[in-house]
Amino acid sequence: MSADSLKREAAARALDFVEPGMRLGLGTGSTAKHFVALLGERVRAGLDVVGVPTSEATRADAEAAGIRLATLDEVPALDLTVDGADEIAPDLSAIKGGGGALLREKIVAAASARMIVIADEAKWVDTLGCFPLPVEVVPFGLTPTLRAVEAAAQAAGCPGPARLRRTAEGHAFVTDGGHFILDLALGRIADPAGLADRLAAVPGVVEHGLFIGLVRLAVIAGTSGVRIETAPSS
Repeated sequence: MSADSLKREAAARALDFVEPGMRLGLGTGSTAKHFVALLGERVRAGLDVVGVPTSEATRADAEAAGIRLATLDEVPALDLTVDGADEIAPDLSAIKGGGGALLREKIVAAASARMIVIADEAKWVDTLGCFPLPVEVVPFGLTPTLRAVEAAAQAAGCPGPARLRRTAEGHAFVTDGGHFILDLALGRIADPAGLADRLAAVPGVVEHGLFIGLVRLAVIAGTSGVRIETAPSS
């Protein structure tokens, strides 16, 4: 099966956790896009839910699918968020932000009673870090912020270069919030919580793509089927 087919299978399985009347966080990325499309089918068949999108791209997809939408100001407490991930470790810590929406994704996840990530089996890893860690930063003072981010990674025991994310045209990638993204190539993050604390303390860093203690359940689709992984404390 193709990776895209596996993503769709994971998204379809996640629908089993959606109940009528739920307030849902809608994630961003290729796997979450499948979930939004499949949720739209259920909505058009009569399912009553309200969604809070984590990006303008997801908002457009959800509107096209006929899903009723709200903002976090209108619906500040959510029942469930369903989102993809770039990497997921066995303790369900994750790296997110490959799609450039990590700040809004984390705000929505933190406002949710439960977060589910959906992914194909290639995203399941023993240790986080092979996928470059996105770090959202303000444009002002970019060079010293980049250096401080690299120093934070060095101090956390996982040194690696930070690179400004750019578009295909060579321009700096700009998030929905008007920020830039640094992609931190680390290879292996032995202490994600320690790195998260150090990155959060850097002036100029808006948010990082380490999702620790937020994911309660992962739906992983592989060639042998779909499996459910739960966080150790669940």
